[in-house]
Amino acid sequence: MSQNLSSGNIHFISIGGSVMHNLAIELHLKGFNVTGSDDEIYEPSLSRLAAYNLLPGSMGWYPEKITTSLDAVILGMHAREDNPELAKARELGIKVYSYPEYIFEHSQNKQRVVIAGSHGKTTITSMILHVLKFNNRLFDYLVGAQLEGFDNMVKLSKNAPLIVIEGDEYFTSPLDKTPKFMHYQPHMVLISGIAWDHFNVFPTWESYVKQFELLADSIPKAGAIIFDETDNMLEVIGRKGRADVAAIPYAAHPSKISEGKTVLLAEGGKEFPVLVFGEHNMKNVSGAKAVCERLGIADDAFYNAISTFKGASKRLELLGSNATVNIYRDFAHAPSKVEATANAVQEQFPNRELIACAELHTFSSLNKAFLKQYRRKLDAADIAVVYYNPETIEHKRLEPLSEEDIRTAFKRDDLHVFTDSDKLAAFLLSHNWENRNLLLMSSGTFGGLNLQTLKEDILK
Repeated sequence: MSQNLSSGNIHFISIGGSVMHNLAIELHLKGFNVTGSDDEIYEPSLSRLAAYNLLPGSMGWYPEKITTSLDAVILGMHAREDNPELAKARELGIKVYSYPEYIFEHSQNKQRVVIAGSHGKTTITSMILHVLKFNNRLFDYLVGAQLEGFDNMVKLSKNAPLIVIEGDEYFTSPLDKTPKFMHYQPHMVLISGIAWDHFNVFPTWESYVKQFELLADSIPKAGAIIFDETDNMLEVIGRKGRADVAAIPYAAHPSKISEGKTVLLAEGGKEFPVLVFGEHNMKNVSGAKAVCERLGIADDAFYNAISTFKGASKRLELLGSNATVNIYRDFAHAPSKVEATANAVQEQFPNRELIACAELHTFSSLNKAFLKQYRRKLDAADIAVVYYNPETIEHKRLEPLSEEDIRTAFKRDDLHVFTDSDKLAAFLLSHNWENRNLLLMSSGTFGGLNLQTLKEDILK
């Protein structure tokens, strides 16, 4: 299949996934006949599939869509093992790929670079793609967030010698409990950090760390592992000692904050203003630079490019601002991400008060046994707020949480806890927003809170 990217009939089971729908669009644009099914599809997948006439006519699973005319089926991770379309494909002997397996099939003859880690991998991948594009390099890619200047999150071609892949540690598909990043068989790996998350998938810290050890051990001869040397666990994994693999540590890039702007301090006294900020982003810059160096990008070419990088979608994204207020949205939901993002905004604007609001939305964050991992993670905020929806807890079949459970877990008596998005909005609007910043952190929607209206009301 890696030799023929021009035609074929491919069916996607669970076409609405963030990567799945982008892969479907890319194959459609390559001339494949693409069909798909899903039981629920949300924005932005819904509109994007509709724009290419790839949206299923009705939601649900239809075994009759699976016929011997199909060349392959691509199975998404959210489909169940007993999916009727999957059963029909197996019965007919049709080749079934997970999307990581399919990406590998496509890229067997390319240099494969995988960006992994508990946090920062989307931003680092996006930085690398931005630098490569800025410098007119030819490359394929897979990244987990929308990026300015890129129409699609997946790019596959015959002639690019390189593919850059954001690779995660979670299960590949219902049929395959292998971490996704293992299927890419990378020549170069960057691991940004290890912070336990997804309690439902990896019930212990040891089982979580094991996935990254497997990845590091899989790097071939003459390969490279690039890692954050300030992460204690990575320092061990990165320096395990294989003479045939280059170990390249990095730390936060030297920088300063000047008049509310972050400036990179490069060798020779050169300074480069950038649009991203925070210690975690200075680490991301260093990691991206280390990868780009291995790919032959000179220092000046890197710095000139990174100066124009605006960030990936929903990663410390500036929703709106005026002379005295900045409103940011961030995808942060895991404890380490919440802490890093809140610290970043507080350090960037030390003379402004910070109101930081985090939504507990994932299986891990709503689990009583895991909740204590959030201890003191909102300490950088002057006013700390947590929102959660009890219906989400019920839907995930978890033990109910009380406001006191959350205050105790965050170790903050003055924590404001909300379960109603209207009351949350009213609370935020009750403040005087003179010389204050708002940080909204979630992988969800704060119960359907209209962020556009909230932004406009605050900026009035």
